[in-house]
Amino acid sequence: MMSERGMVIVGGGMAGARAIVSLRANGYEGPITLVSEETLLPYDRPPLSKAMLLEEKEPQPVHLLDDGMIASLGAIFVRGVKAVGLDRKAKALVLEDGRAISYDKLLIATGAKPRRLSIEGGELAYTLRDFADGDHLRHRLRQSRSAAIIGGGFIGLEVASSARKLGLDVTLVEAQPRILMRGVPEEIARVVHARHVEAGVTMQVGTALKAVETDGVRLADDRKVTAEIVVAGIGAAPEISLAQGAGLAIDNGIACDARLQTSDPDIYAAGDCCSFPHGLFGNKRMRLEAWRNATDQANVASENMLGGSKPYMAVPWFWSDQYDLSLQIAGNPADGPEIVKRQTGEQSFVMFHRDHEGRLVGASGIGPGNSIARDVKLAEMLIGKRAAPSAEQLADPSVQLKVLLKG
Repeated sequence: MMSERGMVIVGGGMAGARAIVSLRANGYEGPITLVSEETLLPYDRPPLSKAMLLEEKEPQPVHLLDDGMIASLGAIFVRGVKAVGLDRKAKALVLEDGRAISYDKLLIATGAKPRRLSIEGGELAYTLRDFADGDHLRHRLRQSRSAAIIGGGFIGLEVASSARKLGLDVTLVEAQPRILMRGVPEEIARVVHARHVEAGVTMQVGTALKAVETDGVRLADDRKVTAEIVVAGIGAAPEISLAQGAGLAIDNGIACDARLQTSDPDIYAAGDCCSFPHGLFGNKRMRLEAWRNATDQANVASENMLGGSKPYMAVPWFWSDQYDLSLQIAGNPADGPEIVKRQTGEQSFVMFHRDHEGRLVGASGIGPGNSIARDVKLAEMLIGKRAAPSAEQLADPSVQLKVLLKG
């Protein structure tokens, strides 16, 4: 057993990498150990469904930390080995090779894993979680002339976009009545749908799947979609096996309090794997799958591992690129039944979501390039301030959001 206790982090993604930097920035001088079952250095995951699939030359991971940075931060990186158990009494993390690493405080940042199709032949569909998956899918797309993408969420749509740019015949199958059912207003979903149709994607929406076959998929009504490659993008499940095995509380992920502390006071969690009560939204328990959230939560968890008591209050923010369109979401639109639309350009608009008290709780925007980035950023700041601008102010493009922020 590695006997000198210190801070131990499980998971080599954004949250895990950020936690090392944050612990040192907060003045911690003791041992830090990062454990990752991947052999690669910590790398950025958003490019996996976007730029990486389109790169002409062999892609390289976009590293968050390199060997020199890890050394300069005085951290130990244990790679290519899975953490399989937690001895909470002895305060030790158990690895599959038999080693045990003692900890003072432990951060679980294991992320999420793709949900798999539970239908006949579901195992034949590709999923996308890590760099190896992305690299393999990149090669297979280049060897194929047609693809069936299962799932009209962000990952499925981004892969469909990439496949069309590579010249494949693409059919997207979504069982729900429309694409982007979760967290995206219908009007924005319609724009994204139309853009995919314009790009040549065949959209089979409101269509259930019966089976995946070696040469495509069979729909519930027995129609066949022929495809050389099938990709499942049907969402992700939090990676909770380590926490569950140790008896930690689970509630749509590893259940944390507002400070990202689990049911064990010496264990914290951050990123896609955990849920927490969000103070900006009536302490509603949330689990967020977003790059920015992983970074922000790692910062808060690190501070609290060192004795702080800071609640996590960052405004959620997410983006997706769909061809030439950028889609951005801030806050929690689902909490805002009143929607106010602001036309910010000929092809761009932002939808503001207000709650029953008139408070701004969400913003959703879409437009070419960076056309909606500034307005969504200002809306994010208004949400963080618990501002309650009037519907008239939000709808009028001549009223600057920056002015509302000052007010």
